[in-house]
Amino acid sequence: MIYGAMKFSLGGSLKIAFRPWVEGLENVPAEGPAILASNHLSFSDSFFLPAVLDRKVTFIAKAEYFTTPGVKGRLTAAFFKGVGQLPVDRSGARGAGEAAIKAGIEVIEGGGLFGIYPEGTRSPDGRLYRGKPGGLARVALATGAPVIPVAMIDTEKIQPPGKVLPKLMRPGIRIGKPLDFSRYHGMDGDRFILRSVTDEVMYEIMKLSGQEYVDIYATAAKRQIAEAEKAAKEAVKAEIAAREESGA
Repeated sequence: MIYGAMKFSLGGSLKIAFRPWVEGLENVPAEGPAILASNHLSFSDSFFLPAVLDRKVTFIAKAEYFTTPGVKGRLTAAFFKGVGQLPVDRSGARGAGEAAIKAGIEVIEGGGLFGIYPEGTRSPDGRLYRGKPGGLARVALATGAPVIPVAMIDTEKIQPPGKVLPKLMRPGIRIGKPLDFSRYHGMDGDRFILRSVTDEVMYEIMKLSGQEYVDIYATAAKRQIAEAEKAAKEAVKAEIAAREESGA
């Protein structure tokens, strides 16, 4: 009931304000289980995709959205629960990751649509990064559900990091044909199979999105960017200190 109300109010408002275009909508089944595997450019991805679909999509969301204390935290948790999000701990706790995979399997076994971002986090620079072989491939192989590749287009331009007000522009969504991995059904314990399945899905997402592909994890790229920014700031400080010392 809450999801329906959210979709009607928030989803309707998004479609009116941003007018997202969509291709391949016919590739999402009208009923039955499926996994929607998408690139991840913006926080808004989890809202634009459900807005254009008639069916409910259950996504994985970082656990912080559900555990932040205070009134704002409780409201945030209630919102994400209302729009069908599943919490997952991205800090590396294996138990929490297993719980998220189990929850995804339950969504599929219940005949629902399970949405997941194989990159594991938002792209730091608009490029497509290596998919993590855990959640996506394991849920697909454990259930035999088809995987539908999805490409979000230009959503990162609507509200870049640090911007409070979103830019009114048309994002796009391309939905590819379902991928059948039933030949690997039950082989979710084989890490080579998990890697192969994940890479095949990422290749299809790359073709749909037109993004440049980078064969490292997005989390590693974020660390590299942060380290480079830190080094640049330290270099500037050192140069200023050197000038002050020479001027003294």
